[in-house]
Amino acid sequence: MNGTAETSGRSIDSWLYLALSFVGGYGDAAGFVLARAFTGHATGNLVLGAVATAAGNLPDALSHFSAVALFLIGVFLGAWVMQLRKPSRLSLVLAPELILIVSAPLMLSAHLGGTQAFVLCVSLALGLQNGAFRRVGGIGVHTTYLTGMITSLISSAAEKYSSHLVPASASPYNPKIALIAQIWIAFILGAISGAAATLRFKQWGMFGIGLILLLVILGSQFAMTTPQPDS
Repeated sequence: MNGTAETSGRSIDSWLYLALSFVGGYGDAAGFVLARAFTGHATGNLVLGAVATAAGNLPDALSHFSAVALFLIGVFLGAWVMQLRKPSRLSLVLAPELILIVSAPLMLSAHLGGTQAFVLCVSLALGLQNGAFRRVGGIGVHTTYLTGMITSLISSAAEKYSSHLVPASASPYNPKIALIAQIWIAFILGAISGAAATLRFKQWGMFGIGLILLLVILGSQFAMTTPQPDS
């Protein structure tokens, strides 16, 4: 009985993480196309900020470092919300993310804050997502960038084989590796879609990611309200 419920829960989690990985790739690529900034992780903006500082371009440096700060604040808030013992905690993360994503292109359109405000909105939104959704299927994952998962996976595989922990008769199929591969594919497809949408429709292509997030929110609410079979 519990096994079926747990399997169903993992299936729901996998669907959610694949959708959010698509969102992460979409937002990261769209942010780079529209603002030449990385909105889904800190490393790229730290490097760009350092380069701008060295070149004496302090406004650009401040923009990149501010994006890092907002991303990290989002990570903290997302992780904190998911610790709350509330059934609505998914919505408490995804709804603000949706609002920020939909508001971001309006910043560019109305010149309310220009590129800087756009980058800050998207960085905070993807930071919320990254902090809230970090584990699925018993493994640590990131839905807004790939580097951490790739390096962890390669390191774990190297340690196993070097210590002879993998028997010769072991099956080559590993469900954790398969899940990570699916997340990678979803992220890359999202990045292609985000780049294509914003190259064609400029900032209005961001509404595509807003629609996807809305579908994720509705889908997660439906999954929560649908009774799971006991056997």
